[in-house]
Amino acid sequence: MSAFYEGLAEIFEIDPAEVDAGFSLEGQNWDSLAIVSVIALVDEVENLMLDGASLAKCGSVAEIEALIAKARGG
Repeated sequence: MSAFYEGLAEIFEIDPAEVDAGFSLEGQNWDSLAIVSVIALVDEVENLMLDGASLAKCGSVAEIEALIAKARGG
């Protein structure tokens, strides 16, 4: 399991085994604190800064991963 998924599990206070690309943020505490926490997580794990407004629009882990890929230039 990746450090990113483990970090997300910690942010959402769930079992890391529940987190994968298809994991929905709907029904989670996807609020401003979680968004700031994910920004810090991505900075720590990927050494990238994500835009909070773009991140707030994400509805799944796959969408967050797409933002990370875009930030990498891919």
